[in-house]
Amino acid sequence: MPDSFFASTKNRKRKRSVSTTEGARGAKKILRKGKSSSQDTKLSNASTRRGVRKATDEELNSDRTDSEGGGIDDIDLRADVQPETSGDEDEQETPAEKRLRLAKLYLDSVKDGLAEGEFDAAEIDRELISERLRQDVLEHSGKVHLFVADLYDFTSTSPLRCRGHRFSVTSAVASDDAQFLYTSGKEGTINKWSLQSGKKIAAFYKQRVSKGKEKALPPNIQGHTDEILALAVSSDGRYLASGSKDRRVGVWDVEKDEWVKGFGGHKDSVSSVAFRKGTQQLYTGSFDRTIKLFDLSAMGYVETLFGHQDTILCLDALRGETAVTAGARDRTIRFWKIADESQLVFRGGGRSAIRELLEGGAFDGHEDEEHMNGVEVDGPKSSKGKEKMKESKYAEGSIECVAMIDETTFVSGGDTGSICLWNTQKKKPVYTQTLCHGFHEVQSSTEGLVRTPRWITAVASLRYSDMFVSGSWDGNVRFWKLDQKLRSFSLVGSIPAPGVVNSLQLLVLPKGALDDASWRDKEHQPTTKSPVQPALLVVGLGQEHRLGRWLSVKGEGVMNATTVHIIYPRTQTTPNL
Repeated sequence: MPDSFFASTKNRKRKRSVSTTEGARGAKKILRKGKSSSQDTKLSNASTRRGVRKATDEELNSDRTDSEGGGIDDIDLRADVQPETSGDEDEQETPAEKRLRLAKLYLDSVKDGLAEGEFDAAEIDRELISERLRQDVLEHSGKVHLFVADLYDFTSTSPLRCRGHRFSVTSAVASDDAQFLYTSGKEGTINKWSLQSGKKIAAFYKQRVSKGKEKALPPNIQGHTDEILALAVSSDGRYLASGSKDRRVGVWDVEKDEWVKGFGGHKDSVSSVAFRKGTQQLYTGSFDRTIKLFDLSAMGYVETLFGHQDTILCLDALRGETAVTAGARDRTIRFWKIADESQLVFRGGGRSAIRELLEGGAFDGHEDEEHMNGVEVDGPKSSKGKEKMKESKYAEGSIECVAMIDETTFVSGGDTGSICLWNTQKKKPVYTQTLCHGFHEVQSSTEGLVRTPRWITAVASLRYSDMFVSGSWDGNVRFWKLDQKLRSFSLVGSIPAPGVVNSLQLLVLPKGALDDASWRDKEHQPTTKSPVQPALLVVGLGQEHRLGRWLSVKGEGVMNATTVHIIYPRTQTTPNL
């Protein structure tokens, strides 16, 4: 007999009277477990559910009082279960319907952007939209598709000179719509100019901080505290990015003319900045040998890329998720694939006796480039050819600048005065043009006349075209034309630019832009319709190089200024000789 201590007076199971509701719940559980597929079972289940719902409604209605304004019957319990209409449309939408919907949205946005002027609706639909679609398709292909170098006349241009900096202009960029110009100087000031009137409309000055023992800048400072070395404007014209010696990347809202944010992270001067075309992704290069990526749509830092062994002097980017950088004295150009987090290394630098000896060669080395000055170098050489090769054999010590032509082709300039054409499919230069800006002659008391090549201080390209420009301190900006196969290039023209060319930008003028500019020469505008639009060249000039004071150019016409040139197409009608 069990012990009474462990015996419980409470019932182990609570006995309840089985009501209609409980019976229905039990029937529900049994029906869920069962998997019968007969028609009789389905009918009985349906009748049981109807009986349960009716009994439940009767119980709830019996508990309801007349004084209550509403009850559970007034609530639509199915509203939380039903999916939204947009969700049904997204789920049932086929890929073809999605493409059609996105195309309609794109056309609407194009119409909104083009219908601001006085255009006929038929003209917008027929000409402007088709031209815009064709241009976008060609740009997204990432290849050169504008062969326009022969269509421009470099002898007649409309110049605008903007003077507003005490010291050398370090960078000058114009917005894509050719409405505004932004310039920076060594004194730490950014000036905003109107390209319609040629006048300064805003200025962002250098911020002064107390010189203490602390090296860190105050977090709430609204601007830069040192020299500004580089500028870049986003494609939509909203943001202006600036790189400075204070190791910060500044972001300005140029629509409101105010400081937005300053990004830190670089451990040395920020020497170059560039926006990815059509986006708000910003690439920055620094003397600390790193590249950083920022997303201005979220105002946040994304990642850092490593690889260079010396300071990064120049950076350029186009529409793709790629960028190209020049690594100064590590003599490399690196092509960065941002999405893959990988890089292609292209090694520049000409041959020299010491370099050949270190690599195991002889002093009478040979040039590895396929072409040098437009002639083959592998065949037999005459005495004049040997003298020419002796002049062209300068050991390249630094790669100063780089510019992308399309997504796979780019050009670079170095301290030997050579311009190299590169392709991502080949590790060596496709073509090299030496002594592009001549010699710099200095009279020495001990060695007499010393001739050294003028190095290339800046290069820029007309995006996705066969034309690019280069600058030095010989007093000219030179225009170069690529051949149809992108295997070589040749000189096609030049315009005067007294001083050290610290910055270059080349872009196509939008249709109707600067037609009413006060400084534009109306006589030089072509009367006949041309297949290309005029081009805009922006040149930042100074008496010194933007990165230092080891070079000083003085003379007639040399000043710290920015010049803007409109390059007109050639007229189709030629005079009879």
